[in-house]
This record gives sequence, C-alpha cells and structure tokens, in this order.
Amino acid sequence: MRILLTGASGYIGKRLLPILVESGHQVICCVRDVNRFTPPQSLKSKIEVIQVDLLDKASLDAIPKDIDGAFYLVHSMSASSDYESLEKESAVNFREAMSKTQIEHVVYLSGIVNESALSKHLASRKNVETELGKGNYNLTTLRAGIIIGSGSASFEIMRDLVEKLPIMVTPKWLNTKCQPIGISDVIKILSQTLLNPKTYNRDFDIGGPDVLSYKEMLIEFGRIRNLKRYIFTVPVMTPKLSSYWLYFVTSTSYKLATALVNSMKVEVICRNDHINKILEIQPLNYQESLKKAFSKIERNEVVSSWKDAFISSDFEFKLSDFLEVPTFGCFKDVREKKLTDRENSINKIWSIGGENGWYYGNWLWKLRGFLDKLSGGVGLRRGRTSLTSLNAGDALDFWRVLYADKEEGRLLLYAEMKLPGDAWLEFRIIGDKLVQTATFRPLGLFGRLYWFSVLPFHGLIFQGMINRLTTP
Repeated sequence: MRILLTGASGYIGKRLLPILVESGHQVICCVRDVNRFTPPQSLKSKIEVIQVDLLDKASLDAIPKDIDGAFYLVHSMSASSDYESLEKESAVNFREAMSKTQIEHVVYLSGIVNESALSKHLASRKNVETELGKGNYNLTTLRAGIIIGSGSASFEIMRDLVEKLPIMVTPKWLNTKCQPIGISDVIKILSQTLLNPKTYNRDFDIGGPDVLSYKEMLIEFGRIRNLKRYIFTVPVMTPKLSSYWLYFVTSTSYKLATALVNSMKVEVICRNDHINKILEIQPLNYQESLKKAFSKIERNEVVSSWKDAFISSDFEFKLSDFLEVPTFGCFKDVREKKLTDRENSINKIWSIGGENGWYYGNWLWKLRGFLDKLSGGVGLRRGRTSLTSLNAGDALDFWRVLYADKEEGRLLLYAEMKLPGDAWLEFRIIGDKLVQTATFRPLGLFGRLYWFSVLPFHGLIFQGMINRLTTP
C-alpha cells in the first residue's frame, strides 16, 4: 500500500516510519523542510520524500494521487500564539488535498478530550478532528494522553524535575489524574489501525492500564531511578507562575510550558479500552514504559526527541535559509590548528555539547546558557538526542544543526539563543587542519557592542576548544 506520512520528521513520525516500511508499505514522507529530514540509510531506497507545507496550498500539489492511506501527525502548538487558526487551516488544506486522491483511510493522532471544559491546546486538537471528519475518506482518531518514551516532551520534563529537585513545591494541578501510555504502544496502535475497517469512522482513547496523578507519576519516576523525592502541592501558583516554574527548571520552552500547564489542569482518562480489544493489544503499564525508555537511553538508541522540533525554541525557519554563512557586515573568529588524528577529532566534534560539554570553559558555557534562559531563550538544558550522532535539524544545546557530514568533516551550527543578531559556529576539516569559525552578523549598534563585549571570552573559549578538539 502507498501511505502518506505527514510529520515524518517529528517525534512520532520518525518512529512510525520504519514500522510502516517493515510492514511492506511504500511510504511517502511529507516534511516542511527536506534539509531537516535524515532517514536511516537502510530506508532511503524504500521511501519517497516530498516537501509539503500544509499552510501553503500550492505545495500540496506534490502529494501523489494514488495513495491508499495517510497519517495526520501535524501539530502547531507553539508555532504561534494563534496556533488554533493555523491548526484549523492546516486540517482544511489537508482534507481538500485528500479529496483529489484515491485515499481510503486517514489516521489522526489527537489528545484525550473527554472533559466539557478543555484547554486551548486540547480544544484545538478537537477542532482539527472535526475538520478532518468532513473529508470523503474514512477517518480514525486516536486520542492519547501523556506519552511515555525516551525523547518525548512529557518524559523529558518529568526527568528534569525528578533528577534535579529532591524537594518540589508544586502547583495543585499535579493532583490531576491522567492515563499515560508508552510510545511503543502508540506506534503499535497507529500502525495496526491503518486500513483496518473495524476502526473506520470512529474515535478511540488510547492509554495504558494505570490511572495516576501527575504527582504519583513523578514519585514513581523517582522510585525507578532510586531517588527519594518529596512533593508538596500549593494552591497559590497561578498558571503563569506554573509555566515559569516549568520553564526555568526543565528544558521546555515557555510556549510549550504554558500549553502543558493549561492542559494538565484537565483530566485525560480513557473512556474505555475498545481499541485494545479490536487490535488485541495489551499496553504496557507506566512502570514498564519508564523502564523501556531508560533502556533506550542507556543504549544510546533514542530515535527521536521533541527537542529536535522547532517547538523547543522560538525559531521557525528553513535550514536552507542559513546554510550559506554570510560574510558582508559580519564579525568572525577564525582559528586553525593542525590535526594529529583526524578520526579522533571528528569523533570529538560529533560528540560536542550535551553531557560532554564544550571541551573548554564549560562553566562559561553554562553561565551563558543560564543568562539565555533568564532572557527567555532555550538555554543549555535541551542537550542532544544522541551522544554520538548529529543530523541536520537536530537541537544541540542552544544551537541548531544546519549541516553535518562526517565523511566531509564539516559541522555547521546556528545559534538559537537570544542574541542581537545571528550567529554561526562551524567546524571544518581541510587537509590536515581543523578550521573553527564563529560568525556573528550584528543587528544594529547593540549587536556590535555585544560582539566586542564578549570578545575577550571568545579568545579564551574558542582557543581552548580547538586545542582540545585537535589533541588525542
């Protein structure tokens, strides 16, 4: 079967893609920026990649007419303060594009929306379902609550809280009940629902067997990690204060923190388990899902992370717009050093950031990250998805990977920290030398003042970094 996979570069899409290919489907991957999509080498000959923006009707003409099924995995929660209208427009455009194809079935992954009073985020998800339901195809909506898996936003936020705070004074919404589900079960349900007539034109809640409060989830998370945690809830934290609490303690962006806080005040409990009976699936419990997630982390097998999506920052751009590093009106710090072991230097470059740090003056990098967080930026807490691999589009602390080619020996990063201008950091091996270039394009007078104010630190940090990168 020919299957259209929207959101192929996203957290769910990256994990669903290999399962669809293994099932014998020919998958057409829809991505907004082909430069950000790096599928496994083993899949490249078995898939087709098209650049489609659901807010650009003309781009939807690239969708093949002879598709049998499709997954709608698109989400614009933090792309704009007006994401509700954007999500509705995307759904309408998708529905109209599907009317020009021979499609039989669309599967939409949404959120549990059983309460009468919904958050802005969950109400938007319900509106998308309504618009998709008007199409001339069979629609199945799968409504999930908290998804537990290595790299998921919910998992990483809980991990930040539990591993950093032995004592937590928290908002009262931590007593809200929810029904978490493991990412492996979400992928299993998605793949087995596709083109299954028993699921046509129905909506299902999907969740694991446990109904827990967020507080209970955090305590159990700590128990699995052998960490004793004390959590006290107070009624005085406003939604805004709660959002700031999440933003400063965890790696989440403020926009995402706000959306999550508002949603966490709503109970997300499944109405029934009908989908499990139809597909003959027994989802893992919360404890098993946590253990499976940590097993993936320990083996460095995290396939995808929410941090790599632009939802983790305030930026939304095409990587191609920044691949050419400008020269006019820019300040540059260029350093060269002869290599003693090319392979060793490349491995060091590809392991930079995250837990490994930046090889020199890490306390200064951490200070810069803290200051960035105070000014509303992403800070250093995002880290990196894999300890050893980097691909275009990946988040790397407060950088975004624009280009990464180990064989060529070139890594290009773009800064997503709060700056009075644009900044690039490039590592390039030319012959027997490593060339390390920091480029800054200032915005106005303040941008120029900023560059000269940090220049003394650059001399220390960048020289120390290239020294470490070129020595065994």
